[in-house]
Amino acid sequence: MNDATPIKFTHPDFTAKGEARASVSFRHLETLWINTGTLCNIECVNCYIQSSPTEDRLVYFTAADAARLFDEAASIAAEGGHPLPEIGFTGGEPFMNPDMLTMTEDALARGHEVLILTNAMQPMMRPKVKRGLISLRERFGDALKLRVSIDHHTEALHDAERGKGSFAKAIEGLRWLAANGFALAIAGRTISGETEADERAGYAVFLAREGIALDADDPSALLLFPEMDERAEVPEITTACWDILHKNPADMMCATSRMAVKRKGAAAPVLVACTLLPDDPQFEMGQTIRESLSPVKLNHPHCAKFCVLGGASCSTG
Repeated sequence: MNDATPIKFTHPDFTAKGEARASVSFRHLETLWINTGTLCNIECVNCYIQSSPTEDRLVYFTAADAARLFDEAASIAAEGGHPLPEIGFTGGEPFMNPDMLTMTEDALARGHEVLILTNAMQPMMRPKVKRGLISLRERFGDALKLRVSIDHHTEALHDAERGKGSFAKAIEGLRWLAANGFALAIAGRTISGETEADERAGYAVFLAREGIALDADDPSALLLFPEMDERAEVPEITTACWDILHKNPADMMCATSRMAVKRKGAAAPVLVACTLLPDDPQFEMGQTIRESLSPVKLNHPHCAKFCVLGGASCSTG
């Protein structure tokens, strides 16, 4: 490669071939994601957000931080005549955040549906957290939903990603949630090379064996996410791709969601375009939800592989 070689994903408006880059206009807020912090009880081989037991570049979100966003989200929803957005909590491992139950209760009490992404391991299984979750389920029912990361339906592949013994601990947490009547979903990964049909069939056998009443053929109950290998060759998305691929930009995650993060040393949280891009400065979109509602230019490989070509979304819809 020499200095004259076009470099992909470097210009916000044009591809390396000089074609007009695709963008996604904002429609309305369906999901407000909160990154509770990048600290996690485990370190995965290929973590989407590079979390670990020592990674704190995104610090713990506080209940006060969340309450301000909930106030603004309610105001925006009322102005547009839309329902309150779903509140999604992700990490890191959300249950490591000391304000997790408080933020969840606040959101539910305001009338939001809440989705918590968890590995269902030790942080969630602490007695105080379990008591708090049961109390919230008793008060708010299926408005609270938990999505558990089970990277594959076999112990070997799950543990290869998350560490030896992690499958058994995650299954213990999953069983506890199911036994206590929580609304559930599972997040898997396409790491096995199986077809989607075969992978879903494998999860169906796993779920039946565990006695967990989830439909593995339902994409909202079992979400299968593509691997995010940043070294892989990914095509850029042009404005012409929408028609070529028969895709609607209004269906992309960034048309209806934003994520709030709090950076280490920062005085206040900021909003970013989506859950996959908390660290790229070009996807930071302001300190308020309103400031963040501008179009998103698909100027990152994740936009192409995960959302446009992979068809993935982090929400429950």
